[in-house]
Amino acid sequence: MCTGEPCRVLVVDDEPHVCTVLTHWLTEAGYACVSAASGDEALARLAENSCALLITDLRMPGRSGMDLLRAVRDAYPDLAALMVTAIDDRETAIEALRLGAFGYVVKPFDKNEILIAVANALERRRLLLADRQYAQDLEEQVRSRTVQLRDREQAIVMHLLSAAELRDDETGAHVRRIGLYSEALAERLGLGDALAEDLRLAAPMHDVGKIGIPDAVLRKPGPLSETESTVMRTHTTIGAQVLYNPDVELLRLAAEIARSHHERWDGSGYPEGLGGPDIPVAGRVVAVVDVYDALTHNRVYRPAMPEEETLSLMAQVRGTHFDPEVFDVFTECLPELREIRDGIPETRAG
Repeated sequence: MCTGEPCRVLVVDDEPHVCTVLTHWLTEAGYACVSAASGDEALARLAENSCALLITDLRMPGRSGMDLLRAVRDAYPDLAALMVTAIDDRETAIEALRLGAFGYVVKPFDKNEILIAVANALERRRLLLADRQYAQDLEEQVRSRTVQLRDREQAIVMHLLSAAELRDDETGAHVRRIGLYSEALAERLGLGDALAEDLRLAAPMHDVGKIGIPDAVLRKPGPLSETESTVMRTHTTIGAQVLYNPDVELLRLAAEIARSHHERWDGSGYPEGLGGPDIPVAGRVVAVVDVYDALTHNRVYRPAMPEEETLSLMAQVRGTHFDPEVFDVFTECLPELREIRDGIPETRAG
């Protein structure tokens, strides 16, 4: 595109009369022309002023027309090119087109042939630039829409967590840490940036199902009876039911975590008794960091446990409670997890 001004054309030929003729024809046709007698001079002209079209001879002293095409292909991606030469050779023409030329004109040529070739090259350039701009605009629209969707999803998360916080004293700092722990662990496991980011948002909702647990069970300051434990365990399925939405990927992931984060590697967990790789990887990640954070902070039914003792207890159930690979990577990234823990302290009694 020439932005409303005459398209600027650079004519390159070591024969002065060829440059003179081409420049005259093109100027008459309304183009702005400059000329150069060699490939190196052409590159100097391009460095001084941008051009829409390059018309170059093939054989010139020093840098050939092919060499010039190679030089401008990456340096000036918006530059259209035509090869004008006395060599009528199919392989040479194919090589010129491969290097980015939009046409190959054989000498001797006439005025109409040149003007048609120039018009076709500039129109092709216009279409390519328009396609590129359209792709950029579309990408920006997609990016903007993605940000809007992510903002909406985060708003949903905050509303759900606010509702849960009214019921459960373990919510708040705990769930924020769980999200950041899960993101860090997922990144270290190589699960990909997208899933790691989704885990940061979805993992904090792992215990949302506790909004359906009676206060007498949820806030009991001592060990739960067998019946109470059975009731408490239903928070996994309640959470999955509350969270699941087939149209919102983040909520599908959150529902999966809510249901699976109490499953155990050996199949002895709940609610479904899944084992090994049948447990969703997101649930396996949250299972480790949830236990770590719960044990190292005060809870209504017990005081915080020293980290060294916590890690010792957790190591004893590596391969039974926890996915061994996830647990091993968890221990590797403990320095990062400690920074998260220290940066988000408890703000109220547990």
